[in-house]
Amino acid sequence: MKSATSAPSKKMLQFIVEAGMLKQVRRSGWSVIGMKHAESVADHSFRCAVIGYCLAHSEGIDPYRVLLMTLFNDIQEARITDLHKMAQRYIESETFEDSSFAEQIQSLPKSLRDELTDSRAEWRRQKTRASIVARDADILECLIQAKEYYEQGILQAAKFMKKAPRFLRTGSARRLWRLARTQSLNEWWFNLTEFKR
Repeated sequence: MKSATSAPSKKMLQFIVEAGMLKQVRRSGWSVIGMKHAESVADHSFRCAVIGYCLAHSEGIDPYRVLLMTLFNDIQEARITDLHKMAQRYIESETFEDSSFAEQIQSLPKSLRDELTDSRAEWRRQKTRASIVARDADILECLIQAKEYYEQGILQAAKFMKKAPRFLRTGSARRLWRLARTQSLNEWWFNLTEFKR
């Protein structure tokens, strides 16, 4: 005899497994500068959530809302992959993203589905402080990744660092980017490897 919760649990498990596909989907924007092994969407989403959490605390707003938006912002890419800006020039990406997202969550329990739907709508509108911080986290993650690639010798990554900073809207994100731009991002681990006498 099947338990009453087996169907919802199975749908939730499928959603979780599908989210794992993001570990296989590469961020496509870096391909235009010749990156063969760019980070995955899951890599980006994880650090985006970490940045969002930190920015939310710096800006004095609810970190849970920001975490929710940053963590699930790109989940639809498990189905439609990551489309870089050149592809988005020819494709109505928001329509495809929203329809695949809606289909992804349609079998989830209503409370989960409602929260994810509200979170996505809030992200899209960019009217709340939480959504602005979440978007800043997304931009800042891309900027930091570009700086890391640049420090690894991918000089074309500098192009990504020119335009994006103008879109940062919070003081906390702008301060972090100024710091990241002017310092070696390897400093944290280099200091840990210093010999102590």
